Amino acid sequence: MTTPDYLAIGSIIIDDIVYPDGRTSMGVLGGGGCHAAYGIALAGEQPGLVGLVGEDLPADIRARLEADFDTTGLSWTHHPQVRGWQIFEWNGIRNEIFRVEVIEPFMYHPLADSADIPYRAVRGLTLLREARFVESWRRRFPAATLLWEPTRAFMLKADHDAFLTGIPQADIVSPNLHEAQTMYGIEDEAELIRRLLRDGVKAAALRMGERGSLVAKQGDGEAWRIPAVQVSEVIDQTGAGNTYCGGFLIGYCQGGDVAAAGCYGAAAASFALEYVGCARIPPDLDTKWQQRLAEAQRGVRSVPL
Repeated sequence: MTTPDYLAIGSIIIDDIVYPDGRTSMGVLGGGGCHAAYGIALAGEQPGLVGLVGEDLPADIRARLEADFDTTGLSWTHHPQVRGWQIFEWNGIRNEIFRVEVIEPFMYHPLADSADIPYRAVRGLTLLREARFVESWRRRFPAATLLWEPTRAFMLKADHDAFLTGIPQADIVSPNLHEAQTMYGIEDEAELIRRLLRDGVKAAALRMGERGSLVAKQGDGEAWRIPAVQVSEVIDQTGAGNTYCGGFLIGYCQGGDVAAAGCYGAAAASFALEYVGCARIPPDLDTKWQQRLAEAQRGVRSVPL
């Protein structure tokens, strides 16, 4: 593999998924970092994956990672590989329950100043971290387009002040709707986008699940509603939002147009819905990608701000 131009920085987790109807999928490759890397790959770029993995990582999982991603940015630890229940309710809300005692290093490491990270300069990166880590990653890659996806547990009402400290370091901020509603105490998505922009977010991508996304950029005077790309059957929604972020980053780096980037994100997320866990890149990607990107583009609608 050549040195990647784009990185996904986040967790690698073995998921044991429980669906609302009682079905389960055990031992599935997951984690926000993996899914974001998947979105980057779907959008046509080779992703580098940065995260922490246990020395007991199953051989088949390691082979899956190495097949589609540059894994030289992975750091290894003697702690057991992090694994967790992903329990979905009928309303789409996911409850995560970890199954190992040591969790925190897998959520935050490697740190931005780690000598284990081999990458020197990249065009863009997705970062799934709390606000306190954004500045250090910005220092590590000062010229990169940085998409910050705040971690789910961090986005509570009491976290707003801390959230504000991460905004200046990011080029794009992408919470999901439930997280943003919880932190801001606002239900209306258009008002949430306005608040994000007033708080200083340069480009905002509010992910709304099956309702698509709402995206906006400072100075444009309008937001754009991007539809979710429909698939024949939704198999697993785990990681679709992370996959959206990977696709969005690539679309945004092609010209700084948030509506175009949102369509990239929507197209990428649709692939994640069709498989359990972080899937392999489909062999007919080029044809499907163009079809799904065109579907998203046809459904874009302007929203006044």
